[in-house]
Amino acid sequence: MKIQQLRYIVEIVNQNLNVTEAANTLFTSQPGISKQVRLLEDELGLEIFERNGKHIKALTPAGKKIVAIARELLVKTQSIKAVANEYTQPNHGVLRIATTNTQARYMLPSVVERFSKQYPDVSLHIHQGSPTQIYDALLSGEVDFAITTEAQYLFDDVVLLPCYMWNRSVIVKPDHPLAQCENLTIEELGKYPLVTYTFGFTGVSDLDYAFNSAGILPNIVFTATDADVIKTYVRLGLGVGIMASMAHTEADSDLLAIDASHLFRASMTQIAFKHSIFLRNYMYDFINYFSPHLTRPLVEKAERLHDNNAVKKLFDNVTLSVR
Repeated sequence: MKIQQLRYIVEIVNQNLNVTEAANTLFTSQPGISKQVRLLEDELGLEIFERNGKHIKALTPAGKKIVAIARELLVKTQSIKAVANEYTQPNHGVLRIATTNTQARYMLPSVVERFSKQYPDVSLHIHQGSPTQIYDALLSGEVDFAITTEAQYLFDDVVLLPCYMWNRSVIVKPDHPLAQCENLTIEELGKYPLVTYTFGFTGVSDLDYAFNSAGILPNIVFTATDADVIKTYVRLGLGVGIMASMAHTEADSDLLAIDASHLFRASMTQIAFKHSIFLRNYMYDFINYFSPHLTRPLVEKAERLHDNNAVKKLFDNVTLSVR
């Protein structure tokens, strides 16, 4: 059994069982991958993939377990290399982060700027996606950190650290009737078509909770994954925007932001990483730059815990900042 064979079967799964795409991603040939997968199956005495002729159609029950273990082994091999690099090239490396557009656009720039000045020889890669895509990228080992604000139930099997709380604003044009509203209510907001985040992104579940509690069915006419897109359609008059307050900046002087923290529950941004990863010094520093209360000793304590309920207790006496 070879590490490369494990890398092949994992990448086939990552590429939705498309061997050709897996070969392209790994810069090798499709026949070469197919041959190595067959050799691995012969060695194990079972099939990892179900096939329809020459085409792979699914993982076998045993294959699902094998791929899960293979993912962990590949992370371990990366960790071994990371340990070596920490001693031979402590300020060189790569940091890969998956997050949403709002976090990448409005919260990370100042952190990235500080980090890049401190570690100019660390290559930083930001991947943007939905909560499910962010989780999949973390689980597959494509990224080191996931910064998430929604679907946190997905992250039960990784270390999940609380970073900060944030609220929402209602976004309208200055001539909209709500611009004159002194005390915005959920009932008043429910009278208008809404433009907000795609389901599964931060805000939607809390929107549902707020409107359902008031017995109101919200009229959501447009959804997007990008706060800038939401603002664009508010400008076009399609509806009233509801988005993260952090996404309304000085550049949006043509739009009015109405505080909605009294209407919707505050959301928590968290940073996640796998238990099996070896955190390099610059990774601890990035976490601390992003959220100053996450000091290295505290993160190391969280690493030693394998239950996120226990991790939460570490922060019982920590008051998270609101952004």
